[in-house]
Amino acid sequence: MRFAVITFPGSNGDHDALMAIQMGLGQPVELVWHTETDLSRFDCLIIPGGFSYGDYLRAGAIARFAPVMESVRAFAEAGGPVLGICNGFQILTEAGLLPGALLRNASLSFECAWVHVRVDNDRTPWTRALAPGTILRLPIAHGEGRYYADDATLERLEREGRVVFRYVDADGRVTPEANPNGSLNNIAGVCNERGNVVGLMPHPERAYDRLIGGDDGLRVLSAVLRAGVAAASRS
Repeated sequence: MRFAVITFPGSNGDHDALMAIQMGLGQPVELVWHTETDLSRFDCLIIPGGFSYGDYLRAGAIARFAPVMESVRAFAEAGGPVLGICNGFQILTEAGLLPGALLRNASLSFECAWVHVRVDNDRTPWTRALAPGTILRLPIAHGEGRYYADDATLERLEREGRVVFRYVDADGRVTPEANPNGSLNNIAGVCNERGNVVGLMPHPERAYDRLIGGDDGLRVLSAVLRAGVAAASRS
């Protein structure tokens, strides 16, 4: 599968994602500048972390207007797998491709730590073959990671099983102490209605090898390969 890592001015997780795909998955990957308008050569997209356009106005608010985003939208609407990580998650919510918003952390401080998240949805391309209840250890690094949605949206996400990742303790329990930013319902990641677009605040691309602290992130990134094989077998 051919991956694209969308790069904006201010992105700082783009090369992390590039190396995770190259070295962790051994798959072809290309950095794609924010002015690109043709994504037809790619099988899946990653929108990485960082501070796109300096996070002016608010995180992701300017990036949503970048030329590449119309192509990202078309790719997503055609069913292509899209993963937004940290700032990428913020961009996807600002663009309306995912519900909700990411607000300032409850601590009002930048949080940088390793956390545990639980897989609650195995029906996305990015969680294929990860059984619900699987616990992953991943790093976070954000100042605006507190997931928020109005009551109706939150109820719908829970009812439809669209919460993909949830902050938990090492035993898989949802507790206030396991929540690093005050996200509603301990939500760490969600998906769109179709399930092909996923956003999460933790960084799987920074956890693809035990030499850099852990390799649980590779289980997320590699899941899309299984999804691609499954899709090909059905066609």
